[in-house]
Amino acid sequence: MYFPTAGIDCSPFLPFAVALGVSFVTSMGGVSGAFLLLPFQMSVLGYVNPSVSATNQFFNVLACPAGVWRYWREGRLLWPLTLTVALGTLPGVFAGALIRINCLPDPRHFKIFAGLVLLYVGGRMLWDLRLKRRGALSPGRDNAARAERAFHAARDGKDRSTGLESSCRVQVWNSRELIFSFQEQTFAVSSRGIALLSLIVGLVGGIYGIGGGAIMAPFLVSFFGLPVYAVAGASLFATFLTSVAGVGFYALLAPFYPGLTIAPDWRLGLLLGLGGMAGMYVGARCQKFVPAAALKYLLAAILLFTAIRYLGQTF
Repeated sequence: MYFPTAGIDCSPFLPFAVALGVSFVTSMGGVSGAFLLLPFQMSVLGYVNPSVSATNQFFNVLACPAGVWRYWREGRLLWPLTLTVALGTLPGVFAGALIRINCLPDPRHFKIFAGLVLLYVGGRMLWDLRLKRRGALSPGRDNAARAERAFHAARDGKDRSTGLESSCRVQVWNSRELIFSFQEQTFAVSSRGIALLSLIVGLVGGIYGIGGGAIMAPFLVSFFGLPVYAVAGASLFATFLTSVAGVGFYALLAPFYPGLTIAPDWRLGLLLGLGGMAGMYVGARCQKFVPAAALKYLLAAILLFTAIRYLGQTF
């Protein structure tokens, strides 16, 4: 099948199958998989023009709702965190789209940028896991210890199939802080800190073409010590909201840049989105049965692999 916007020719089964497999694995960590599908499109399919970022965000629009619905059904969609992340990332996504079009249209330069971002995030997660094993985390990272206890409580729950044993309950939410309980453990985080971090992450995500929420999950786990079981749904839903805005923004900008291909490839994005939809639903359903440490190592390994591949292709 030929995809005119992307300028590539491939079997329609290939993008569907890859999106399904990637989304199944990454959705368990609250990540849509778009950050891995972008190098797949660029390196395997040969889709290298700037519209690949918009197509990647269109994948998020289609794929994320299935995973979000599953998390909501199990009571693990933390709405205050979702809205804080979404409102913080939206301005950054718009700014990032402009930077991508005007400053990073060259695939080589874009790969360097993306590789450095993913290298830092993945390295930070591995460093925190190493400190935790040595018992060297600072007192300010008590949330991480609570997250681990919450996981063990979830595994010992009497009725995991209903999701009642792993639901999140908001205690306080205002402009200063967010406090919620999960598996009889209490987590407190600064609302302003999350909003500021979301703005920066949204800028990076807008350039990369992943909505911003996808990068946010590792940051919430690594910097704030929140349980991956509680942030996964919020991260996916924020990714959905910001991706809708990003796709619309790229489509609106397309007429102003006739020399560049900016609008998404709708046909390719549809195939990727359908595969991602199936993978995310199954991944969200299976997530609570996978140990928290395993999910963190999985996220870090995927991020570092992608970063090294990008940087290796450009230097």
